Amino acid sequence: MNIIAPIKTEKAIGKIEYENALTFRVKLDANKDTIKKEVESLFGVKVVSVNVQITFKGKKQAVVKLAKEFKADDVAAKLKMIA
Repeated sequence: MNIIAPIKTEKAIGKIEYENALTFRVKLDANKDTIKKEVESLFGVKVVSVNVQITFKGKKQAVVKLAKEFKADDVAAKLKMIA
């Protein structure tokens, strides 16, 4: 498991609403391909792109953009990120 937890900041919630993207905290050794495969298998969605960055605190996070036919709102509701 490369995904540690979903990120629930205001900015991350905005990405769900406006960009159809989810933000996760991931392990430092995770790469884009493994993150993509894991999100697709866990949530049954199609991933268009994965952007990865390391924060100032030394933690790695991934922004996962979903295909248009899948809604990030639905996945976020399953994860109890939004009501």
